[in-house]
Amino acid sequence: MNFAFSKYQGTGNDFVLIDNRRLQFPTENLSVIRKICNRRFGVGSDGLILIEPDERADFYMNFFNPDGSQSYCGNGSRCAVQYSKQLGIIGNECTFGAIDGQHQGEVLEDDIRISIRPVIQIEKRDEDFIIDTGSPHYIRFAPDVDEVDLIAEAHRIRYSPEFRDTGVNVNFVELLDEHAIKMRTYERGVEDETLSCGTGVTAAAIAQMIREGRDRSIDVNTLGGSLRVSATAGAENSYFDVWLSGPAQETFTGIFNCSKC
Repeated sequence: MNFAFSKYQGTGNDFVLIDNRRLQFPTENLSVIRKICNRRFGVGSDGLILIEPDERADFYMNFFNPDGSQSYCGNGSRCAVQYSKQLGIIGNECTFGAIDGQHQGEVLEDDIRISIRPVIQIEKRDEDFIIDTGSPHYIRFAPDVDEVDLIAEAHRIRYSPEFRDTGVNVNFVELLDEHAIKMRTYERGVEDETLSCGTGVTAAAIAQMIREGRDRSIDVNTLGGSLRVSATAGAENSYFDVWLSGPAQETFTGIFNCSKC
């Protein structure tokens, strides 16, 4: 079977998107997913997104990491909203389902804006943070993230006894000024550094809000571009009305030949 797809990128996070409203994609065959995401034997991407029916929303975003595991993906969600607008499924506003629940999306003039579920799972460990924004993130602040040996340092956390089986994304964050932070991310499932991570950007921004003791909008600079996070603080370091905004762009379309998958 062949699959028509679109390739999108959101601040350097790239995804293969497939219209699966007829539910014909073999989601149980993880080898197909791994092959599509493979950068040498497939299309190549940081994840596969299937747009599927959802009785409670405009569509369901079924997201797979390159290794076939599943999680919520912020940048992938922004690309899914843009792709669904192109398919004619939605207008400029929508609701969509994902593995962690329901979300809202908005197509703005230059950006795609999505809601992130309330952030209530926050743990502080000395100067580090563990924050779940749909995917779990370990946040560590550093004076200069460009000087961090990211792979080596991330592996010490990602493959520690605590996280070896369940996995965790590892983010190093640098404070630039009162309006912006800079970060680098190692993503589980990809098992490498990525140019951006939407849920990681959100977690890093919230960690900085906690450090400052106030809620606000924060610009987050990643290797792939800039995103903005806004949130409202609740009780006991919880955050609500969380939004992630930034660009999402189609880069090309094609047909994936799965006859030998």
